[in-house]
Amino acid sequence: MKKKYKTYSKKKSKFFPGILILENGRLFKGIGLGHIGTATGEVCFNTSITGYQEIISDPSYSGQIINFTFPHIGNVGTNKEDHESDKIWTKGVIFNAEITSPSNYRSLNNLDVWLKKNKIVGLTGIDTRSLTNLIRDKGAPKGTIESSRNGKFNIKKLLKKTERWHGLNGLDLAKNVTTKSKYNWKNFKTWKKETGFQKNKKKKFNIIAIDYGIKKNILRYFSNHSCKITVVPCNTSINDIIKLKPDGVFLSNGPGDPAATGKYAVKIIKDLINFNIPIFGICLGHQLLALALNAKTKKMKLGHRGANHPVKNLLNDKVEITSQNHGFEVIKSSLPKNVIITHESLFDNSIEGIRLKNKPVFSVQYHPEANPGPQDSQYLFDLFIKEIKQHAKKKRY
Repeated sequence: MKKKYKTYSKKKSKFFPGILILENGRLFKGIGLGHIGTATGEVCFNTSITGYQEIISDPSYSGQIINFTFPHIGNVGTNKEDHESDKIWTKGVIFNAEITSPSNYRSLNNLDVWLKKNKIVGLTGIDTRSLTNLIRDKGAPKGTIESSRNGKFNIKKLLKKTERWHGLNGLDLAKNVTTKSKYNWKNFKTWKKETGFQKNKKKKFNIIAIDYGIKKNILRYFSNHSCKITVVPCNTSINDIIKLKPDGVFLSNGPGDPAATGKYAVKIIKDLINFNIPIFGICLGHQLLALALNAKTKKMKLGHRGANHPVKNLLNDKVEITSQNHGFEVIKSSLPKNVIITHESLFDNSIEGIRLKNKPVFSVQYHPEANPGPQDSQYLFDLFIKEIKQHAKKKRY
């Protein structure tokens, strides 16, 4: 039966003056929205034209201020079902146009009301194209956004605050966003218009997901594939993981510098590889897997953030349109000979996927689970389940 939604689309908010100041002193004046306050982080841009609630609630954006290149953000409102995390870790958001009254049958609240509730500082009414061009040419800068009821700003103080912020290099943010204790996913499958969220009643495969900042839709996709999923903190010991007798281990997405998270994560992943357990990684999980295979990572000038990134599958010569969100990459020349590159970006030829020879271990840099978004890469979940089935009879424990 079709779910009925009670809407509150007409609720409006008061807006106040707001500014963005970058580490080079560049100043943008606009209108503050969302939470009234100050937020400092790395200013990046996202080129998606839809899915803003999924984007803002993605824990991978911890420590970042998102500049949306698409001008009309907020026109479908917000709801209780599209959250990718129970807590919002994004530092702030920047839009070009004023948020209009939402028009969508699922909408429960205006985006501005939702931002206030989640204490996210926002800014609108600025030239987001100019800001995007600046980031494209100079790289993602440190920045501070602030809104004020009286319209007064201490520019010198805000600039110092921006300059003193440490940035994302060398920063382990996974330990902040990870679950504090293990839990069993509630078995919801991906959302469908006709039925909403339905529960998975079949639990054929036991998946342990290491949470570096996991998105809920990844868990839903595993439920689609008849999996029982146990989510564990990012620093869970190899002994505690093995006690759960996984059929497969998933390395999740997440924020921060993979080299910093790798200080404790790499040893755990190496031990998992030695147990011959099928492993699948996405985004930060991909980078951590590469580090565990003795490769290296580095920070990108711009990063990849959007839902329109072309990636070539080098195994079948097909091109996939993908959703991406990452600011670090695996250094191609650092890969050992026992690792093959399976996917490559058609934007800049950076690595988008790897596989370990002779073991059921692989990862991708992009997000096959993104919704709304391109669905070209959902086969990767099927591939992981196939690996699990093929290795199910092998003795490991």
